[in-house]
Amino acid sequence: MQKQRATGPTSAARQGGALGVQMVILVLAAAVAVLLGIVIALSFKLGDRKERVEPATGTPPPVAEHVLPHGPQLDAMRRGIPVDQESTPLPMARVMNVDIKRERAYPMQPPTIPHSIDNYQVSVNTNRCMLCHARHNAANFQAPPVSVTHYMDRDDQFLATISPRRYFCNQCHVVQTDAQPLVANGFIDIDTVLAEGQPVADGAH
Repeated sequence: MQKQRATGPTSAARQGGALGVQMVILVLAAAVAVLLGIVIALSFKLGDRKERVEPATGTPPPVAEHVLPHGPQLDAMRRGIPVDQESTPLPMARVMNVDIKRERAYPMQPPTIPHSIDNYQVSVNTNRCMLCHARHNAANFQAPPVSVTHYMDRDDQFLATISPRRYFCNQCHVVQTDAQPLVANGFIDIDTVLAEGQPVADGAH
């Protein structure tokens, strides 16, 4: 019994010392890993800076043009600029804020928004669009009221207020910008097709 009592604390001390050594080793390994990560990150950053430094040749980078892409281009947004060259980007497109009603391109097309909607809030608590386009305010603001279909639920029953499924206007209605098209568009509305006497494709409506 005396031997067991004498050796018990010694074995516990040895185990505690081993655990302490393991903790020190883990801390040192973590510190080394962090230092290696910092060194690798700095080396990548310095390498990027060296690659970005271009010789002063006096030749400005090519500028993308407002032209429709042509040829076997995979990326229409590059506008003919090779993938191994940097280009000067096109200016930011501006929202058309003319407040003039636009013609629809096809029946049942959601009307586009003819004015800017910057800082408009459409959330569960408020809808800035309905300030002008609600039925009781449209006449005061000379704005077109929303369609009666927006007051119908899924069972075609009319509601006193806007239907929840039509509440978030930007799901269908969007602003227009002065950006040039990225790809060619040969769309022709049905009225033009009928006026020109062109045959309508099978299945077209």
